[in-house]
Amino acid sequence: MLAFILLVLSSEFTIAQTMSAEKANEWYALQPWLVGCNFIPSTAINQLEMWQEETFDTATINRELGLASSVGMNIVRVYLHDLAYEADKEGFKQRINTFLELATSHGIITSFVIFDDCWQPDPKIGKQPEPKPGVHNSGWVQSPHTDVANDFRKRTEWGRLEAYVKDILNTFSGDERILYWDLYNEPSPKLLHGTKALPLLKEVFNWAREINPSQPVTSGIFFKFKRYNKFQLNNSDIITFHNYYDAKHLQKQITDLKKLGRPVICTEWMARTRDSKVETHLPIFKAENVGCIMWGLVSGKTQTIYSWRPKVHDHEPEWWFHDLFHPDGKPYNNAEVELFRKLTGKE
Repeated sequence: MLAFILLVLSSEFTIAQTMSAEKANEWYALQPWLVGCNFIPSTAINQLEMWQEETFDTATINRELGLASSVGMNIVRVYLHDLAYEADKEGFKQRINTFLELATSHGIITSFVIFDDCWQPDPKIGKQPEPKPGVHNSGWVQSPHTDVANDFRKRTEWGRLEAYVKDILNTFSGDERILYWDLYNEPSPKLLHGTKALPLLKEVFNWAREINPSQPVTSGIFFKFKRYNKFQLNNSDIITFHNYYDAKHLQKQITDLKKLGRPVICTEWMARTRDSKVETHLPIFKAENVGCIMWGLVSGKTQTIYSWRPKVHDHEPEWWFHDLFHPDGKPYNNAEVELFRKLTGKE
């Protein structure tokens, strides 16, 4: 029995990369220094409000992608949602195409996130709630619903998840407007002593390998969830990670991850009150040729100018947590914007 358990534990961590390290590094060498943001228009509280037909706000998307381009950003990381697909499959894919057209018109390439374990566990299609005053990401929703993700024994709805993943990857495989696929954002070990999301994490990689898109696939490491990190690092074509710590921590993590011999991209960073700042971190990313995708762009309904803690804020903070611009396009901090322009050659 012990031998069997050890075999299962060892085999769960590797499926197989599509790209060899050599091929992945050749792919990365063709890219410019990747600088961007996690993008959602300021008029959307979450992924569903962004993507549903009734609230798909192309005017705001176009204007705010223009702000990203104006500071030299050339990539955006954007979250999809399984319920937006389920409600309107063809319309959802058409809206993805529209987004890609808008991004490309600003010289921006896109990375899409398929699944996400962050924030509200019970997404519902239809009209989305209004923001709760003073609360960071009060309306952001997980994908899929936590009950669906946790149903790893019966897998009642996993068939529709498989169809969703495979259709999106198959439809947009080979699309040069998409740089890579981020299969699962921050999979969370909340149940069963740290195994909650691991079955679905494994499945989404399996589904992606069956489609074998031309773009690399990845899932970024965060926190110190060793079993998850090991699986993600073993199965991602390119190494992605999140870092909301100070410059010393960032430099060490970059050094450690580069030892794996694959391209390295930070897909979430910048939290001013945690000493993750533009002026300290952007030069490190530049010097190391590590792609960097900060959280947020324009202050809006996600309310990510507020920090994770305290849970409720009673006034606008002096130090914004995330985001670079006010809704009218005015920079929060002119020096930050100028540093982006300087280091990206946009000045």
